[in-house]
Amino acid sequence: MSYLAYNVKTIPTGIRKVLYVNWALVILLTAIASVGFLMLYSVAGGRLHVWSEPQMERFAFGMAAMFVVAFVPIWFWRNVAGVAYLVSFLLLLAVEFVGSVGMGAQRWIDLGVIRLQPSELMKIALVMVLAAYYDWLDINRTSRPLWVLIPVLLILLPVGLVLTQPDLGTAVLLMFGGGVMMFLAGVHILYFVVVIAAGVGLVALVFMSRGTEWQLLKDYQFRRIDTFLDPSTDPLGAGYHISQAKIALGSGGWSGRGFMQGTQSRLNFLPEKHTDFIFTTLAEEFGFIGAMSLLALYVALIVFTVGAALSNRDRFSSLLTLGVAATLFFYVAVNMGMVMGLAPVVGVPLPLVSYGGSAMLVLLLAYGLVQSAHIHRPRGRS
Repeated sequence: MSYLAYNVKTIPTGIRKVLYVNWALVILLTAIASVGFLMLYSVAGGRLHVWSEPQMERFAFGMAAMFVVAFVPIWFWRNVAGVAYLVSFLLLLAVEFVGSVGMGAQRWIDLGVIRLQPSELMKIALVMVLAAYYDWLDINRTSRPLWVLIPVLLILLPVGLVLTQPDLGTAVLLMFGGGVMMFLAGVHILYFVVVIAAGVGLVALVFMSRGTEWQLLKDYQFRRIDTFLDPSTDPLGAGYHISQAKIALGSGGWSGRGFMQGTQSRLNFLPEKHTDFIFTTLAEEFGFIGAMSLLALYVALIVFTVGAALSNRDRFSSLLTLGVAATLFFYVAVNMGMVMGLAPVVGVPLPLVSYGGSAMLVLLLAYGLVQSAHIHRPRGRS
């Protein structure tokens, strides 16, 4: 054992855990959230208390919660993964009966201090339970039909509840996240080929159902698809969001109009400017350079998260960390694709930047799990 390793071993456990924290992830999370504070200050017309200050308070609370989760041994989180999934599922059920309605959807539970969105909790709970399942399961049984059916059910049950809210975007993210976890665990690729083929058939069936008694999607969801395919068909109606978003993106040019100088957001042409479409405000004010800088921060965060997973020799920890990285990637990809017209508008926030409590808190709790896996990973003798 080296002298340095010996010295680390002699440091009290609490201090040693602080030293083992992956501080690169903490810095990147803070940097991305700071971009969000800046943009929320801008879209509020230079008023801190409207959106930026509440978001700062939520971030501070979320970071504190992240460190609390991080310092708890990873074996504890492995053992409570099933409980976390069950609680999230029951909360999703509760939404059906006592959920709060907002913007035509019933997705929240009002807890007084915060409106909790259980579907956000389910994203990380699903990753936890699948990581625990594949850590428990013998690797030789991973692709056997019975043992494939169990995680499929774990994925489809919450997806079904989320679709009834209705929340197509979160349902898609849950399916993608669950599918990635199964792929990373080593499920045979033929299963995914069958699912993709079935997905193509389902898409065809969805379009065939339009206008019939057994229509599979809501009318507004079909309008979103129409808008995605051709926003110009209804520029003042269903196509308004994406048309204004594209104007904001294009008007920013290379370096942008300047901080708090974006006409689309300042004149309220851009809808949902503080939530789902905040990226377009950033692109308008700071241009291509600003947009790519934020994207680079996200890429760095994902790369460092994947690196933490690959350096961990514990199967549960590795799968959990990779699942968090995949969830973050899908969040960013769907939101940015949505506001640029590359994907239908499905109401997915931009992580740590869009205004909102549930999404930010859940993501920081997820990174608390990543930190717990990193802090408590097996460390060999040097």
